Formats: sequence, C-alpha cells, structure tokens
Amino acid sequence: MSEINMTTAAPTGQSKPRVAVLFGGRSSEHAVSCVTAAGVLGAIDKDKYDVIPIGIAKTGQWVLASGDTNEWSLSASSLPEVAPSAQTVALAEIGGEHQLIVASPNAVPQELGTVDVVFPLLHGPFGEDGTIQGLLELSDTRYVGAGVLASAVGMDKHYMKVVFESAGLHVGPYIAVTDRQWLTDPETVRKRVDQLGFPVFVKPARAGSSMGISKVDSLEGLDAAIEAAREHDPKLVIEAGITGREIECAVLEGRGTDAPRTSMPGEISVAGGGHEFYDFNAKYVDDAAALSCPADLPDEAITRVRELAAVAFDAVGAEGLSRVDFFYTPEGELIINEINTMPGFTPKSMYPQMWKSSGLGYAELIDELIHLALHRKTGLR
Repeated sequence: MSEINMTTAAPTGQSKPRVAVLFGGRSSEHAVSCVTAAGVLGAIDKDKYDVIPIGIAKTGQWVLASGDTNEWSLSASSLPEVAPSAQTVALAEIGGEHQLIVASPNAVPQELGTVDVVFPLLHGPFGEDGTIQGLLELSDTRYVGAGVLASAVGMDKHYMKVVFESAGLHVGPYIAVTDRQWLTDPETVRKRVDQLGFPVFVKPARAGSSMGISKVDSLEGLDAAIEAAREHDPKLVIEAGITGREIECAVLEGRGTDAPRTSMPGEISVAGGGHEFYDFNAKYVDDAAALSCPADLPDEAITRVRELAAVAFDAVGAEGLSRVDFFYTPEGELIINEINTMPGFTPKSMYPQMWKSSGLGYAELIDELIHLALHRKTGLR
C-alpha cells in the first residue's frame, strides 16, 4: 500500500471542516445505512471535524439525527430507523456558501451554518445510485465517494457487467431480465436461465446488501425467486453459479494524480447458521461471516487481484472508495463479480477490515476519505 499523508487541512478561514453525515434513506437498506452511520459517528475525530448527523426517513424527509451510536444498532429483533420529524433539514446555497436550513411549520427557517463536505452513508436506491450525488452536484457541494455516473453504473449489476466487459475484465455467464420481458414472455426467460445451467443466483439489478437474492437449484424454484427479487427491483440479473472462492479487495482513490490504492485481498467464509451463501443475515445479524486477510492465495494471484480491482475502479470512474469482489476458481482464474461504490462501512465490515489488515485503521480511513472529498473538484471544473 502506498504511503498516506494523513494530514487534512481545513478550508481557509475556518478552524475545522464541517462534515454532514447523511444516512437512512428510502431504500430497503435503510437499517444497514443506520448501522454504517453508527460506526462512522463513533469513530470520526470530533476534535478535528464539526460533525452534523442528518438522517433521511423512509418518507424521504431529511431530519437532524441523534449522534448517539446506540440508537442505530442492529439486532435480529430490532432494526434501526430514522423517524420523521416536525422539523425538516435542507441543504441550500446562500451567499455562495452551502448552508443547512431547518424549517418547521409556521416558523421562520433557521440557518445551521455552512457545510464543507457531505459524507453519504446511504446504501441502495436513492442514495448509492447517483441520485443523492446529483443533488449534491447541483449545489456544488463536496461529498465523499463516487460521482453520479460511477454510482449509477456501480448500482446496476447489468450495466456494471457491460462496462467491465468493455474494460477487458472476465465476467461470468449471466442474463438481464427486464420487467417487460418477464411480464410478457416468462417462458423465454425460463429457457434462457435453463441454458445458463443450475444453480443460478437471482438478484435485483439495483439493490445491495444481498437484499432479494436467492440461490436456485432447478427450474421449479425459479419463478418464486424471480418474484422475491422483483419486490426490490423490476429489473433482474440472473447469474450462473461459479465454483470458486469469494475474494474481495478494497480500493481507495489516490491523492492528486496518483493511481488508486488497493488493500491486501480478503476472503469471506460463512460459518454455520444455516447460510447457504453470504446473505443479509450472515452479513449483519448472525455474525456468521469471517474475513481472512490477506487471503491464502499465491503471490501472483494476490498481485493480480489488486491490479484488476484498480482496473474495475477506473473502468466505472469511481472516486473515494469501492470494494471489488471476485471469484477465484480452482484453475486459478479470476472472474469479477461486482463493484460496490458504497460498501458496508461499519468497523466490522469487510472494506474497513481489509484496510485495517493493510495498515490503515478505521478512524484513519474516515479521515482520508474526508480529505479526498475536501480536495475534489466540484462539477466539471
């Protein structure tokens, strides 16, 4: 890993940068976003940054949120949720500065002060897919992570694969299924899936955190899996099962003109708990997933994983951070699975854990991402 200068300068004339931590959101991954925020709010250096927690309720309302990390914990019986409020928070440009405004019914809006950078910890649609990034771009507000196009491509598993293939990356066999195709000609869809061979994985095209994903071993289970995925997205990606180990690599944008930085690759194992694959409960509820980092791979494979992860990062035009996932086959072949431009970011999540194993701690990683955001250009300038 390249040496990192961890000094983050405040904008001229201010004692320290003001960071708005944005979490919750309208997607089915609302609770995961809250858990991610708990990790960041608990680790960010409040002596270095002025931190403003902003929650987005499932209705889409922005509200001032509690900074108490206990409020955003996740368990099998309790899912954290941002509640609507009588007060609404908005981001506005006033006098050339990015201001947070709080509005209440029958009251004069109040200014909460300027915002130097937004840290979006939003997973899934309406947050990770380029929509919130577009809003921030419109107001020339700096923010952590990928821009509009990279976020949208990284969110859509179909177009992500198209971009990867154009960059020369090896993608496994798959089909994309649109809403119209399934509703008007389901039999052709079934035939196309049968041609892939079983097992297959049925996935919403634009969802994350393993929401709505099913492993299907025969045609008899296909329709139910498709309908389960369609609860999250009318567009689907159905992938042929690949025999291989799941290898991940964390990517961090380089400073200035430097190339992307990559962590040592990690390998996920799921220990018991009735999990046939790395699903939502294995990730977030049952604590059934374990990460080995560095992964037990030949040196040349480790080097190749890191090289290909950087290629994938650049292929979608990512910024800030991304996690790139591969399959490593028994023949030593690397097949790219996906890129996640806003990966899970709790202290236990794979992305921070890989960087920790590579020499960059959680709080330092947060600091570096904020630095990158503070020094990024806005718009096309």
